[in-house]
Amino acid sequence: MKQLILASSNPGKLREFAQMFAPLGIELIAQSSLGVADADEPHDTFLENALAKARHASRQAKLPAMADDSGICVRALDGQPGVHSARFADVAGAGDRASQDALNNEKLLALLRGKPDRVAHYACVIVLVRHDKDPEPLVAHGTWQGLIADAPRGANGFGYDPYFFLPDLGKTAAELEPGEKNMLSHRGKALRRLLAQLKAGA
Repeated sequence: MKQLILASSNPGKLREFAQMFAPLGIELIAQSSLGVADADEPHDTFLENALAKARHASRQAKLPAMADDSGICVRALDGQPGVHSARFADVAGAGDRASQDALNNEKLLALLRGKPDRVAHYACVIVLVRHDKDPEPLVAHGTWQGLIADAPRGANGFGYDPYFFLPDLGKTAAELEPGEKNMLSHRGKALRRLLAQLKAGA
């Protein structure tokens, strides 16, 4: 495998993943650069959505493809927002990503108001298919445990990071440097597990 399609339009994600695949001699290519549109994500699990995105990109590009699906799961809300994390507030015309993030966090805090249980975790599933009908896709999971804070802290990260508090560090995810976050995060863990499978010849 010399080339791999990343089923994402997120440039930050492409940079992060490309650096980790380079030592394996694999070139990571954004699906958007080949004119592949984002796939629908209608499923109820991270695994199903990641697999759907990977198969869609592989089918369109005729190359191996990788996709991830991730989100935050809050115990007191029975796992919400989960797969709907990016569009939790689901407000039409919400504007740019920062505006959508603000609305998502506002809704999350409103639902948690008065609830003492603030336990939450980020979850990520990464899927790699060698071709669009691959019967044995590579699958890797990663989680990151924390609590939902009442007030935001930190200017790094995105999404729920300013409210995702890490008790062991006394910081939110948005207060971590990028390198530190990659070592600890759900996505970083899942990606390293996927790379281990590739290095083992899976």
